[in-house]
Amino acid sequence: MAAVAAGPAAAQGRGGGEPGVFDFYILALSWSPTYCALTGERRNDRQCETGRNPGFVVHGLWPQYDRGYPSECGAFPRSPSRPALAEAEGVFPSEGLARHEWRRHGTCSGLDPAAYFRATRKAREAVTIPAALSGPGQEMRAAPIDIARQFVAANPGLRPDMMSVTCKAGQLEEVRICFTKDLRGFTPCPEVARQNCRAGEVTVGAGR
Repeated sequence: MAAVAAGPAAAQGRGGGEPGVFDFYILALSWSPTYCALTGERRNDRQCETGRNPGFVVHGLWPQYDRGYPSECGAFPRSPSRPALAEAEGVFPSEGLARHEWRRHGTCSGLDPAAYFRATRKAREAVTIPAALSGPGQEMRAAPIDIARQFVAANPGLRPDMMSVTCKAGQLEEVRICFTKDLRGFTPCPEVARQNCRAGEVTVGAGR
């Protein structure tokens, strides 16, 4: 995913911030077919090649304040090392996205690059993708609230006030799930939950 959103639209970011000083994390899971249809294919992103565009992919793990979020906190000014980037393999859809997410969000986590990528993996492994959304073979329509309900049903402890389903151009964009700072469980995040897509239905494009 070459070009990515900086974070929740309703939560205005603060330039900089003190590494490690935040309240909770968001794990952002992007619906890859939407990204590819709107942006990625035009940029010849490898993520959008046949066989690499299945469904949900990790967009990022974002430190958040209860209101707003830090960004580009300045920790570890050098780019992640090759061993650190090896920790990101299989987590992010591309090395370019992993580098971007480290610079934009990981530097605010209080972790070094390798530990941040491991934390992202841990959060992703803690989320079960509902079977109906694990990479459908054909396009479908769904209500955002029903998508949220499917995630709640598939993940014990998750509630609607701990997540949001976002949309773009009438299509499913992301599912954003809030985790405690120690990544031991989900946590309420009212500001994030208020960003739910308000459309009655959205298109869920087919993976390929």
